[in-house]
Amino acid sequence: MKRFLLILAALCGAWHSARAAEEVYTVDCRGGGQFRSVQECFDALPSKPAAWRTVVIRPGTYREKVTLDVYKDKVCIVAAEAGTVRIVWDDYSGKVVDGRELTTYDSYTMSLQADDVFMQGITVENDAGRVGQAVALETRGDRIHLCDCALVGDQDTFFTKGYVSRIYVERCHIEGTTDFIFGPSIVLFDDCTIHCKADSFITAASTTERNLYGYVFRRCRVTAAEGVTKLYLGRPWKSTARTVWIDCELPAAIRPEGWRDWHDTARRGTAFYAEYRCTGPGADRSGRVAWSCALTDEEAAAYVPERIFAKKTGSEQFRDDWHVTPASKKEEPASKVGPASNTVPASK
Repeated sequence: MKRFLLILAALCGAWHSARAAEEVYTVDCRGGGQFRSVQECFDALPSKPAAWRTVVIRPGTYREKVTLDVYKDKVCIVAAEAGTVRIVWDDYSGKVVDGRELTTYDSYTMSLQADDVFMQGITVENDAGRVGQAVALETRGDRIHLCDCALVGDQDTFFTKGYVSRIYVERCHIEGTTDFIFGPSIVLFDDCTIHCKADSFITAASTTERNLYGYVFRRCRVTAAEGVTKLYLGRPWKSTARTVWIDCELPAAIRPEGWRDWHDTARRGTAFYAEYRCTGPGADRSGRVAWSCALTDEEAAAYVPERIFAKKTGSEQFRDDWHVTPASKKEEPASKVGPASNTVPASK
C-alpha cells in the first residue's frame, strides 16, 4: 500500500505540472461565459486531445440532456462553486420523443461516454418522478472519477453502463427508489451517502463473469427517508452480479435477510454478495440469506484500489493511471454533499 500511495502522489504531481498549459472552457447560463449550455461546450471540445481540458460551469440550473461523446476524453468538469450547479432533464422509459418511445438506455440526463473524465461538485438529476426507469447519470467510459457530486432521481438513478469501465465515486450523494445503482461496471464508492426514498432495492449489479470486482462500497452511509422500512442491499440483474459493503453504516430499514435473488434461485449460486465490519442497526447478519457471506480479514484486504482497478478484461490491460485526474478537495464530508439548490434557468 505504501508503494501504491507513492506512485499515486507522483502521478498527481505530474498532472499538476501539466495543468498550467491546460485549456479552460467556461459555461454560464447567464451569458457570462464562452457557452450558455453544457452541451454546446461539450460539442466544442476537440476530439482525441493530447492534453487534459477543463470545463468550468458557473452557478445555475441547466435544463438540458447532455452527452459527452466517446471521442471527447481527458476532460475535467467542475463547478465554479461547489453545490451550485444542477443539470436536470425529465426523460424516462416509455416517454415518446419525436415519435419514438424511449427506453431505460436513452432516458439519461447526462451520459459520460468518453474515457478519462473527472467531474466535481455537479448535481445531475432526473426529475421525471416515479414513472418507472429514469436515469440521471449514465457512464460508459473507462477511468471516470466523480467527486463531491450528487446524483438525484427515483428508479435507476445511476447506470454504470460500460462493461469494461472502471468508475471511482468519492464523497458523493446518490439517491433513488428502485435499483438506483445498477449496471456491469467495476465501481468503487468511497465515503458516499446513499439515500433511499422507497421500500426497494439499492443495487442491481450485472457484473460480467470475467470481472472479480463489481460494486464495492467502503465507508458509505445508507440513509432512509421517513416511512421507508424495507430495504435490500441488492439483487442480481445478471446472474454473476458482485456487490460488497465494507465498513458501511446501515439503517434499521435494511431487511434482516439483506439480499434478494430476483425470483431466480439459480442466481444464488453465481452472484457474490458480501459484507465486512458494517455498523448500524441494519448491519446485523444473523438473519442474512445463506448465500451471502461475511468477508474474512484476509479477503477484505483485497478490496483496495490497486486491485479493484487493475482487472484485465478483454484485450487491453487496464492501467492504474486512472489516478491522473485532479487531486480532489477535502473540504466537504460526504454527509454534507447534496443536490444543488440554485434554480436559474439555462438558455437553450
